[in-house]
Amino acid sequence: MRGLDSTATEQGPPLNPFEAALASRDMDVPAMVRAALARNRGQLAFQPIVTACNTRKIAYYEGLIRLLDDGNRIIPAGQFIASVEETTMGRDVDCVALALGLEKLRVNPALRLSVNMSARSIGDGKWRRTLDTVLNKHPALGPRLILEMSESSAMMLPEVVIRFMAELQPRGVSFALDDFGAGQIAFRYLKDFFFDMVKIDRHFIRNIDSSPDNQVIAEALITVAHQFEMFTVAEGVETEAEAALLTRLGIDCLQGYLFGVPKATL
Repeated sequence: MRGLDSTATEQGPPLNPFEAALASRDMDVPAMVRAALARNRGQLAFQPIVTACNTRKIAYYEGLIRLLDDGNRIIPAGQFIASVEETTMGRDVDCVALALGLEKLRVNPALRLSVNMSARSIGDGKWRRTLDTVLNKHPALGPRLILEMSESSAMMLPEVVIRFMAELQPRGVSFALDDFGAGQIAFRYLKDFFFDMVKIDRHFIRNIDSSPDNQVIAEALITVAHQFEMFTVAEGVETEAEAALLTRLGIDCLQGYLFGVPKATL
């Protein structure tokens, strides 16, 4: 998350970018998102995911969607997506993220990139056309594209997701399951999905070096993922102690502020 905005109010401490944007739009989140999309004010911020065995080696980047409000303030997806993800604007946000990610892959042949999506977008005509058009024209992008969805999204339409993954993986596209362990996915479905990697929910990563409970849970999740031949990524790693403990538990990759904050440039 970005730091606090430097703009203060008479009533209290400085507003963060999201609060400032909402204040300028009468607290109307959909209106803010609609305006940003209409003006093509979207961009990706790139956060590295490193290998646990050599944290100087970047396995791939995650492209995190950001919108810019009329004051040119950057609004992270986590602060607006819940308000629009079940609407057509949620599909529009996914389309922007996908288009930006595919273009970045096209111009940077050394890049491997994950882009977030909702299972709802699988049935969205514009999103599918964006994906199919680019992959048909540039098939070499497929093996460098990772589509990432949360547990809750995958479990919303499991059969649709399974068919979609079976269709895309022969084209080289990989899939990541976000927030693994958050409790939404049923293990009976896990063996039917074709996820290539899972990202262990940050709730189990925070202070794992001093939390026996988190250690047991994380180790179990890593074991389950490896049993199904999936790579594992730990989200939200912020300290060397957390990274060292996760490496001992057998994690494959690490993501978090310890290794890099999301940036607009690679």
